[in-house]
Amino acid sequence: MNTAIAVSNLEYRYHDGTAALRGVSFSVAEGECVALLGPNGSGKSTVLLHLNGILPESPAANGSVKILGQPLRTENLDRVRRQVGLLFQEPDDQLFCPTVEEDVAFGPEQLGIKGEALKALVAQSLSRVRMAGHERRATHHLSHGEKRRICLAGVLACEPAVLVLDEPTSDLDPRGRREFKALLREIPATKLIATHDLEMVVELCSRVIVLDQGQVVAEGPTLKVLGDEALMLKHGLEKPHSLQHPHPHRLLP
Repeated sequence: MNTAIAVSNLEYRYHDGTAALRGVSFSVAEGECVALLGPNGSGKSTVLLHLNGILPESPAANGSVKILGQPLRTENLDRVRRQVGLLFQEPDDQLFCPTVEEDVAFGPEQLGIKGEALKALVAQSLSRVRMAGHERRATHHLSHGEKRRICLAGVLACEPAVLVLDEPTSDLDPRGRREFKALLREIPATKLIATHDLEMVVELCSRVIVLDQGQVVAEGPTLKVLGDEALMLKHGLEKPHSLQHPHPHRLLP
């Protein structure tokens, strides 16, 4: 199986000199759905921002990132970014056009898609996130859950091979979480999900990577790692409720 994401000995310091990443290494195979776990401040979001070149903003980084075998360098940054769709934690950080249609169309337009092809792609992307027919709605009138879906539609419209998501179910109500998890399950792209929603991880992810203080402290099959209560507690996490009393017919990811 080919490698979609390869991170090797990645180091990063914030402007004040604080070490955010300390030699992080991991890989994700094409088609895998992997969770990136850890307490607040462990470096999860910082890792995600390295995967399509948002970071580093200065030469204060060491290590390497490869996407589908392509090293992330200045000369091929645009090409790699087309392969990596990033969903931010806060939808309002990603939505900036007045209407749903304009926002979903923005990315593909930058890739040169126009006219009827663009219109069809927007409609298809909205349909994939269960928001068909909402093209004319104002983005600032959307609910939090609807904003997340529109952000996801905008990412999918660029047809990335790798989907990187930062806390995609945070601040959603139970129905919103269920519906968003169902959407993610249907997307065939390689997925790396930074999250505190461990029940989602049990349902969707075959493997997990645990970060703490900017380092990978555990990695392995989801049920094995999340079922290790001592490990979870040591790194500011908790064993998921569903693994406290596992259902006899639970389907493994």
